[in-house]
Amino acid sequence: MRQGDWLSARIDNELVMMSPEHGRYLNLSEVGAEIWEILAEPRTLDGLVEELVGRFEVDEEVCRAETLAFLSELARVDAVSLDPPPER
Repeated sequence: MRQGDWLSARIDNELVMMSPEHGRYLNLSEVGAEIWEILAEPRTLDGLVEELVGRFEVDEEVCRAETLAFLSELARVDAVSLDPPPER
């Protein structure tokens, strides 16, 4: 689930994000931007992976591993909350 005061703007296929509270900036790829958009509504990891597999040509296990790594990075900068932390 998204958390914090992150502001975002699309530039071409990427998403630029800023947290005034934390003084952090992020630049998300096209897939990262899609994940951020999907996370506007709370999702389970399974639900998020299912959505991404439907949108992109990607193997489900590869998608799960890469999505988990991406979410962990977003959690590290307080952009999302992994509650409860996803199972590997």
